[in-house]
Amino acid sequence: MPSVNRQPVAAAVPSGSLVRLDAVVKGFPPAAFSFVMATGILSTGLWMVGHGALSVVLMWIAAAAGVLLSVALVWRAISHPGTLMADANNPAKAFGFFTIVAGANVMGLRLEIAGMSAAMMVLASIAAVVWVALTYGIPASMLLRDRSTPILHDANGSWFLWVVGTQSLANAFAVFARNTHNDLAAVGATAAWGIGLVLYLLVSTLVTLRMLTLPNRPETLSPTYWIFMGATAITVLAGANVLSMPGDLAISISTHTFVAGASFVLWALGMWWIPLLVLFGIWRHVMSHYPMGYETGLWAIVFPLGMMSAASISFGRGESISVMIRIGEVGVWIAAAAWIGTIALMLVCFARWLRAGSRSLAASTQGDA
Repeated sequence: MPSVNRQPVAAAVPSGSLVRLDAVVKGFPPAAFSFVMATGILSTGLWMVGHGALSVVLMWIAAAAGVLLSVALVWRAISHPGTLMADANNPAKAFGFFTIVAGANVMGLRLEIAGMSAAMMVLASIAAVVWVALTYGIPASMLLRDRSTPILHDANGSWFLWVVGTQSLANAFAVFARNTHNDLAAVGATAAWGIGLVLYLLVSTLVTLRMLTLPNRPETLSPTYWIFMGATAITVLAGANVLSMPGDLAISISTHTFVAGASFVLWALGMWWIPLLVLFGIWRHVMSHYPMGYETGLWAIVFPLGMMSAASISFGRGESISVMIRIGEVGVWIAAAAWIGTIALMLVCFARWLRAGSRSLAASTQGDA
């Protein structure tokens, strides 16, 4: 049996199960917090359509998952700093760390709805620190290190998480400004929304260029490309929250028309993306026979569906656009179905992992006998 890493976390209780768990933590995907994002926004969507009990259940599931994933992330940072830094320096994976930012803010917004505004501010403050580190650290690593291949080869749908993380901050700042009539927070919210908008234009250009100039294979055309749409959706939700800030603030007076118009255009673009993204999935799994199983990227389908639904309802109510409200209300249940399906695949994967551990333990016991 392989030895446990001699690090503080992994060496605390030497056992076969802990060795296997440590191996899971070592391979902890950067985008793991996408589960919190997807579950948190679905909880918000269910609250918007009047299903408070289900919403609360999902809220606490997301909160518990956030705590467990945070423990796993700290464990990995202490026991396996090398693999963590390798992911942080890998352009194909690094943007996944923005799920920490988005997960914290999506969870914070849901807690604010539940009356826990202080918790939202704590999570937003943590998210802001992580966002600053990532938003400058990742591009610096990409641009200033020697590379043997062009960075464009590594562009994929996860790059849109940069946009998602940025707009999640815009949402948090806007809600704070709305609740406190704070001019500085309002300026920060509008600025973050504008930065996220421009980042979307930049990232979508790079990712589209990669898709058009390099071969697309089933293993590379992952569900993360759904964030093409998810990034527009969270921009619309952020726009709705920016528009809900007090109208007498200077920044609201000067930007209201632009934010409203640009948000609607992005909503239309996000809706346009959905059929094409479905075609990507059909090509991958039906025409190219790529096996369907659990992968972290599946939450990158659930989150955009839930976010588009919540954004449609929020923006539609704020601007009195009934068709957006109806689309959002239907979308919540589509997102819920996607969440249930992904949970089922995740549980199957977890059951297989447990069975593999049981077989390994039985074989080890027989060998010792």
